[in-house]
Amino acid sequence: MSENIKMQVKANGSIKVTGAVDFVDAEGKIVTTKENFSLCRCGHSKEKPMCDGSHRDAGFEAPAL
Repeated sequence: MSENIKMQVKANGSIKVTGAVDFVDAEGKIVTTKENFSLCRCGHSKEKPMCDGSHRDAGFEAPAL
């Protein structure tokens, strides 16, 4: 990967990731590569580490960085 990845922390929401990211296991093997997705930061997602929008129903509140 040669391009910079953008991570945007959204107020009261997820972390939006723009660009391609390799997900690597404990041995350093690339498990999958994902592009343009959101990470959960509220802890309520049923699809962790990906965001499924559960923060809305949970009333998650946190400032953007």
